[in-house]
Amino acid sequence: MAYTALDVKALRDKTGLGMMDCKKALEENGGNMDQAIDYLRKKGLAASANKAARIASEGIVESYIHPGGRVGVLIELNCETDFVARTDEFQRLVRDLAIQVAGLRPIWTSIESIPAAELEVKRTELMAGDMVQGKPEAVRAQIVDGQLKKWFGEVVLLEQPFRDQDRTVGQLVVEAIAKTGENIKVRRFVRFELGE
Repeated sequence: MAYTALDVKALRDKTGLGMMDCKKALEENGGNMDQAIDYLRKKGLAASANKAARIASEGIVESYIHPGGRVGVLIELNCETDFVARTDEFQRLVRDLAIQVAGLRPIWTSIESIPAAELEVKRTELMAGDMVQGKPEAVRAQIVDGQLKKWFGEVVLLEQPFRDQDRTVGQLVVEAIAKTGENIKVRRFVRFELGE
């Protein structure tokens, strides 16, 4: 055995996952902590894909008023059971998402929620831009796709970078799905700003 009970506890503290999952991850990776974390992350991503089809009809609606009272957010975050909705981790997640909406002003929750007409208008606008028109025909679509991806990172909540980290809000939600074992969905949000 290349790991100790303290290693299992340390991995559990880092990931928030169950003791048996952490023990198995360390066994599978010869006691290497970094590889075990990567293993658990991949396992969690695969498990969250299976949970995506499950109905998430419980959850909470959270309000957030930014200090100074000029910006406010209402956000609905759903999960499968009210038990998970009452956990500190779920409450922290919905609070973090509300602060994200207040600060970065997303318009839509996911790429799929963007109306097709709006997406087509943006694609046409980018295709007509000077940066694209000066390029060969063969690469124009790739350039527009890259610009659309950048735009998604500005206007779509799940595509935005989460705080100063190297992960998106969508990845944060997937990690929460892996930890809770339940499907979690950002259903909707509305952002209010004084004078808008």
